[in-house]
Formats: sequence, C-alpha cells, structure tokens
Amino acid sequence: MTSRFSMKSWAAAVLSVGVLAAGCRGGEKPAGDQANTSRAAGLRIAMIAKSSTNPVFLSARTGAEAAARELSQKHGVPIEIVWLTPPAEDGQVQAQRIAQAVNEGASAILISCSDAGKVTGAIDDAVGRGVPVMTFDSDAPQSKRFAFYGVDDVKTGQAVMTELATQMGEKGSIAILAGNQNAPNLRKRADGVRQEAAKHSGIKIVDTFYHIETPQDAAAEVIRVQNAYPQIQGWAMIGGWPLFTPSLLTDMDPNKVKIVAVDALPAELPYVEKGLAPVLLAQPTYLWGKVSVEKIVDKVHLKKDVPQIIPMDLVRVTKDNLGTWARQLKNWGFTDVPDRYLTMP
Repeated sequence: MTSRFSMKSWAAAVLSVGVLAAGCRGGEKPAGDQANTSRAAGLRIAMIAKSSTNPVFLSARTGAEAAARELSQKHGVPIEIVWLTPPAEDGQVQAQRIAQAVNEGASAILISCSDAGKVTGAIDDAVGRGVPVMTFDSDAPQSKRFAFYGVDDVKTGQAVMTELATQMGEKGSIAILAGNQNAPNLRKRADGVRQEAAKHSGIKIVDTFYHIETPQDAAAEVIRVQNAYPQIQGWAMIGGWPLFTPSLLTDMDPNKVKIVAVDALPAELPYVEKGLAPVLLAQPTYLWGKVSVEKIVDKVHLKKDVPQIIPMDLVRVTKDNLGTWARQLKNWGFTDVPDRYLTMP
C-alpha cells in the first residue's frame, strides 16, 4: 500500500495499514466498552468521509494511512484504516456504513457527516455498543461522538467574505456557492458569509446556490448562475468544488470576476496563479486524517483524555506563498503538484 495520493485516481477501494489477525474480522461487538479480540490484536479504524470522489477526502485518507503506519511502528500495534466512504454524499448510506463498521469489528469510527440528523442515531448506537466515534470536517454535535476536529465553520465563512470584499474593493454583487444544503458545516459557513457581508454596505448577495458536490456539477452550476446573473462580480465559495476542474479558467474572466474559496489542493493552484481566485483559504485536509487517527489512538489504545473540540487553522494561500504551499502538499504525498509551483517562493 502507498500513501501517495493522486487527484487523477479517485476510485474508492478499501486500503489498509498493518496486518490484523484473522479473528479481528469477527461479528457484532458486545455492548459496553469492553476489549474484544480485534482491539487485543490491533486497531481497525473505519473511515467514513462524505464522498469518495471528493479530492479533499482522499487527501484525508492519505493522512490517516500515514498516521496509522507511523503509530503502528511507534506502539507496536497493527493499525488498519478501513475506507467505508460512499461514492456520493448520502447521510443514510453513511448511517448504514456506521452499522457495518460496528458489525465488522471496528475498534473506532472516524466520520465527516453529510447529514447530522441522519447519522446521529447510528453514532449513538455505535457508542452504545462499545465503538468510540470521532468526527472531522463536519460534526454531529448532538451525538455521543467523543471529539470533533475541524475549522470553526462560521468563522471560515466570515473569512471568505472578508477576503472577497477586499478583492472587490468593498463593492459589487456576489453569489455564495454552498454545496450540499443538508451538510451542517456548510450551512454554518454560508451563515458566516452572510453575517460578514452585512458588515459591508457595498456588497450585495444575489443568492446562495447549492449543488451536487462533484467538480463537474459545481462548475456547471457556477456557469449557469453567472449566465443568469451577469452582474455577479464575486463568488464566495465555502468549498472549492468547481476549482478541481480547469473549466472555469477559460469560462470566467479574472478581470471581471473574483473568487475566494475554501481549500487549496494541487488542481486548484492554477486559479491562484491566474488571479481568478487570488485567495484560497486552505484546510490542511491531509491533517483531517492524520490528526484524527492520532487522537483515536490516544483515546482507544493509550486511554488518554482527548479534547472534545480540536480546532484546525486555515492557511491563506496567495501568489506570495504559492510555492511554499505547493511544497507542503508535495511533502504530504500529493503526486500531482505541478512542478512549476515547487520552485516558486
């Protein structure tokens, strides 16, 4: 297995780190937080992100697998990452995958919630059956998960709007691109954009637009809306979905429209270079997996106390630090970072 991640390879397959004894794959876990054969032999961490076709979650998977290898060696305990992410966003399928993980003997579950309302019951059932659950990126705050790791979503939305207002000279019409309207983290980010926009008298929000969270669907929605509302001069993208495809680089004029978006993976960097997205607010998505697995090992194997909320800081990516960020992505195992960025400042 490899920790190298390429955005060209989005196929979802179960990869593992470490080797478990055959008995680790047994049936249902007993009620209560009792050690069982799988925990004695090693740790099986079921990872359930939102979508196996979204590059940000594939990078999180890479980080999780890297942490599992490192911690396996450090503690002498086999640690396996079992990828149970659905191909497309579906809270109900996520709930089913949680139950599947419990029945297949998972030691812990790590999940980014597409719909908190649909997964909270499944999370609570897993915890009731002795399987601790941690969330990342998108929380289920009313559930019995033991910790959440991610950005403050309201502040993230506010930061996107602050940057966009600056790029637009504090005036003009904007649109909010908001992904899945059922995702709690995205709703909070959109709220943050609107709260901050209210502080800028020259900024008018045309509307908030939702879409299926694939690069192609997101880019198509941006073009559709831009054609329908040609007065739009700025896009507050609370996720970077359409920037994972190069289509907007030719379909939009950076002299007329500015984008500020969350995330800054390799495929998005040309948007910074061209000036269409002069500021990207990067979530270190690799760390979603790496830090979360570290905290799960602390909780489950080392029996340490883990903070309930573990904050993630955004990284501001512009032309000034494009090279530095590109090298960071390369060091995290991304194989599709364009070479020309690696020599930039």
